[in-house]
Amino acid sequence: MRLLSAFGALLLSSQALAFAPANNHAAVSSNSALQMGPPSTDSLLKETYGEGSRKYRRTVYTHNEWVKHRSSDRFIRNISSMVNSGVYKSLGREVAATTAVASFVVLWNGLTGGFTDLSGVQQEAIITALPQLTLPLTPFTLLSPSLGLLLVFRTNSSYGRWDEARKFWGLNINHTRDLNRMATAWYGHDGIPVDPALRAEHLRQVSLMTWAFVRSMKRHLSPVDEDEEAYVEEMKARLSPEQAEAIISANHRPNRALYDLSVAIDRLPMHFMRKNEINKNLSIFEDTLGGSERLLSSPVPLFYSRHTARFLSTWLLLLPFAMYEPFKGSWNHIMEIPAIALASLFLFGIEELATQLEEPFTILPMQGFCDKIGMWCDEITSWRGQGLDEE
Repeated sequence: MRLLSAFGALLLSSQALAFAPANNHAAVSSNSALQMGPPSTDSLLKETYGEGSRKYRRTVYTHNEWVKHRSSDRFIRNISSMVNSGVYKSLGREVAATTAVASFVVLWNGLTGGFTDLSGVQQEAIITALPQLTLPLTPFTLLSPSLGLLLVFRTNSSYGRWDEARKFWGLNINHTRDLNRMATAWYGHDGIPVDPALRAEHLRQVSLMTWAFVRSMKRHLSPVDEDEEAYVEEMKARLSPEQAEAIISANHRPNRALYDLSVAIDRLPMHFMRKNEINKNLSIFEDTLGGSERLLSSPVPLFYSRHTARFLSTWLLLLPFAMYEPFKGSWNHIMEIPAIALASLFLFGIEELATQLEEPFTILPMQGFCDKIGMWCDEITSWRGQGLDEE
């Protein structure tokens, strides 16, 4: 009986070590590439995983990041950082559940079918009236392709949503520059002398309203508690009080900002055909806004996501019963426990990745896009246009 107690304690201790709660608090350097948006006095990253960590995962790559990304030591680096992975930490309860089932199977079958003590001596079963708990491996083998197809479609559809959202913002970036370039280069009409001060004010308004639209779109697609205060502060800092209040108080802020941009374009003294070309960009902005709203309001059909999660959970919770015999070469089949833990971690991880990608806007660096758009538009509208080339 003492040997049995030692055996049980060994199983429990191995499980406790593998799934001890991780520290949920970590400091982040102020120059982290993951930090985007308005400056904040709180430089402490309080959540390293879960919903709160999404705003810290908005990476923007430069050449230095790409060099590190494709370096030859990336495999060692990624494996060594597994214990710090936010995706894996968020799966603690799920992996603990499957590991607990595996531990129970090993312990129960040792009690009912006999076990080897620490001295290597085979002991008789303690409970002889009850059978061992095992399942054939064949059903799991037959179901594996179906489960794989479900997970592949789940991840592909979620990545497609992220890719589409990124392309929408790519269109915003391209066409904001295009709009301001045309407004700057085409300013003036029929050889009428251009007032430099009036021209600068008109183009400043075009640049500001361009920025106001993308910033309002970012706020429209972001959680209220994350972005509302910063949004109001930025709008009041860059726009006039009347303009800021008109956009902030609107029921649909991006639409109001887009309307103000239309008015600013209409004030420009240029041929109506050129204005029509500029206004084509605004139609594209409406398309990117509408497409983003579609992605935000329409997830992957819930019945598909739920069925995939139920299939995966049931498959992994029952897998320890089928994996008992394949691990008979290890001491008391004990290697089944870490094997089930790893299998659960990686398979649940695939589903978790798909879920995290499904809503793309809170992991896209939208604040960085808005800041860059504002800077580029200000620079473009500061250039000389027609009628000013000789000054």
